[in-house]
Amino acid sequence: MAGTTPGTPRVLRAMNDRAALDLLLEHGPLSRTKIGKLTGLSKPTASQLLARLEASGLVVQTGTSEGRPGPNAQLYAVHAGAAHVAGLDVTPGRILAGIADITGATVGQFELATPGRAGRSEPGGVRQQVLKALDGAVKAAGLARSDLHRVVIGTPGAFDPNTGRLRYAHHLPGWHSPDLLDELAAALPMPVEYENDVNLAAVAEQRLGAAREHENFVLLWNEEGIGAALVINGRLHRGWTGGAGELGFLPVPGTPLVRQVAKTGSGGYQELAGAQAVPRIAKSLGIEGASERTPHARAAAELLTRASADPTDARHAELLHQTAHRIATGLSSVVAVLDPELIVLSGGLMTAGGEALRALIQAELAELAASRPQLVLGEVQQQPVLRGALESALADTRDEVFDTAR
Repeated sequence: MAGTTPGTPRVLRAMNDRAALDLLLEHGPLSRTKIGKLTGLSKPTASQLLARLEASGLVVQTGTSEGRPGPNAQLYAVHAGAAHVAGLDVTPGRILAGIADITGATVGQFELATPGRAGRSEPGGVRQQVLKALDGAVKAAGLARSDLHRVVIGTPGAFDPNTGRLRYAHHLPGWHSPDLLDELAAALPMPVEYENDVNLAAVAEQRLGAAREHENFVLLWNEEGIGAALVINGRLHRGWTGGAGELGFLPVPGTPLVRQVAKTGSGGYQELAGAQAVPRIAKSLGIEGASERTPHARAAAELLTRASADPTDARHAELLHQTAHRIATGLSSVVAVLDPELIVLSGGLMTAGGEALRALIQAELAELAASRPQLVLGEVQQQPVLRGALESALADTRDEVFDTAR
């Protein structure tokens, strides 16, 4: 068998190197002595390890420790410039691009407005939009496109692994060309990966937020659209066509069937509990809301923010209760099938409803489902899709860059 034999000194050194690098990412700058204690390595071995990582450009000296008895100790940190990755969060109205260094720090960001249907009508429209957004973020970071190790793009819907075409996102103009992935691969020499936007929000919560240390959880997203990410045994479950978690299509009593949802983008669970439902509930209760010209998600968020700030008002309390019941109705089907230990509530509507809405959904779900998963609000509330894209790109890039056994 070709390659490095497990258990050889080279492999053991690589394992120690990776353990030290992970500790530096987790804790920040550490001294040689502290790294030795955390890894269980002797001082001479820790010194050799740090010298090796410094020579390879993965670790740099970064000042000395102060405020402790005895001489100041040299501190070491992961070299932030060892690698850079990009993440893109795509919606019908804009592409948000970000650049992170190997430590996870965001070093550049750019937002490109994509109004109308330009991506469909212009030759190479989507490809040009992606490159323009990416180059804007790269420029903001003071880098070149060639400095990137990997790009992860998050979109509504999912690219079917069997056909390479985008599914479940009829509202994303220009992204359904059968040649799109080949065009982007030709334009971008680094690895480019694609992921559902809600799945990326789950990655962010798993790495940085409310789902840390949880192997089995569901993230329910409610903003412009409603959907879920399913994490089973620590891994995203995407389904045969990438459509696992497309809850907007879930049939519920009193709403149009899935074949009508596919044509109109409205119906099913989306119609029952999505952003468009909240203003209708408010109107039926006599609550003055945002202008009819206000986008559904913003209008719904404004209404739920007001209601959660004053839940003692009878009409506000009823708005929260009806919204919670509708959300719990669809969520109960997910719980019946998956029996998750945790459900993370994310997206603009969940954030707006806050703890008041979360508690009501928990109570409603207890009446509808046999199991009792814990419900929590998402903790990654600033650009969760972009953050998840960067975290996904960083995971694979660190595995490559930190592999000193090669």
